[in-house]
Amino acid sequence: MASPTPVQTLGVIGAGNVGSQIARRATQVGLDVVVANSRGPETLEELITELAPLAGAASVADAAKAADVVVVAIPVTGYAALPAEAFTGTVVVDTGNYYPEYSGPVEELEQDQHPTTSELLQRALPGASVVKAFNNLGAADVTTDGSPAGTPGRRALPVAGDDADAKAVVSGLLDRFGFDVVDVGPLSEGWRYERDQPAYGVRLDRDGMTAALAAARRS
Repeated sequence: MASPTPVQTLGVIGAGNVGSQIARRATQVGLDVVVANSRGPETLEELITELAPLAGAASVADAAKAADVVVVAIPVTGYAALPAEAFTGTVVVDTGNYYPEYSGPVEELEQDQHPTTSELLQRALPGASVVKAFNNLGAADVTTDGSPAGTPGRRALPVAGDDADAKAVVSGLLDRFGFDVVDVGPLSEGWRYERDQPAYGVRLDRDGMTAALAAARRS
């Protein structure tokens, strides 16, 4: 497989804690960033001013079309409302975790044999290639926990996805952000680092993360 083309422009859908921190880290490592939210570009002035000159605001559809990779950092309940056609042919990073006590229940995720959040996003964006990442660390950690490749004890983050090329692109982005990567397999295995699992919310190097993922048990 050829090396993936490095990401130059990152789209960030959602400007809450997670989306804002990912946008900050992206500009720190020299990426152009296009940020969007459900309330419109005019509500993003403060963040865009902070991240100038590498950041701009756009509609959700325009941000998706402008970016090499798009990070979706919105509640799972908002996936179905995304403009699917704008994401066609795009690598999409799902940062989501299911917290029905905060954002409300999603019927599909309440079933005994439920999909992962990322499988739900993939169904909502059938023309995109979804990769699950960034969901198992605190928002502030995105900008503070990265370190150069080869650093002893470098923090590792998992990825899951059904498209090997898309995972390679996202893995390169994570490395640029300062993290090692553990490939968990397809999207259906993304539950291994969702909430309440051993790999969720802990600082681990590659070996430790691999062990935590293996220790996961699906209820």
